[in-house]
Amino acid sequence: MPNVAVVDMKGTRVDDINLADSIFGIEPNAAVMHTLVVNYLANQRQGTQSALTRSEVRGGGKKPWRQKGTGHARQGSIRAPQWTKGGVVFAPKPRDYGFSVNKKVRRLAMKSAFSTKAQDNDIIVIDSIAVDDYKTKDIVKMLKAVGSEKKALIVLPEVDKKVIKSASNIPGVKTAQVNELNVYDMLNADKLIIAKDAVAKIEEVYA
Repeated sequence: MPNVAVVDMKGTRVDDINLADSIFGIEPNAAVMHTLVVNYLANQRQGTQSALTRSEVRGGGKKPWRQKGTGHARQGSIRAPQWTKGGVVFAPKPRDYGFSVNKKVRRLAMKSAFSTKAQDNDIIVIDSIAVDDYKTKDIVKMLKAVGSEKKALIVLPEVDKKVIKSASNIPGVKTAQVNELNVYDMLNADKLIIAKDAVAKIEEVYA
């Protein structure tokens, strides 16, 4: 059972916490984590790319010259793909790149991501994450105090507008509630900073 120190926002150790083996102590499955990362990125794609085929390009209804006797290669339309301003061969059209993933696979991938972070000692548990006002410098001080000055994912037990807004313009820092977590953001972060109350919710959801 992974044991992690609980610190306050100043980086002072105040307690210890045992993380559930079933979530933070399994053997990570790289294949399912990769599947979830691909799924996340695919679902972010807008799929709005579009181009015109030869049948959709305006003009080109008249044969440019007669079939034989001109010395030119035979042509049927100035909107054929080989012509400038012609249509595009196999033109891309708007489409949905997203795909669904089995619920059991998704849960295994999340547990694998949690376990990966735990094994790499990249999980920081804070007794309470809160700020008195909308101040970015308070979050910056906290990150510096706990040793996370690069990319970090701050996990909150519930929506806290002051914390979310204060962290929103710090490069490389993201915030999320337990029900918003995804494998991509977790693996992309150097440190996973979790509020103590959020740990209980994570263990309740993924137990």
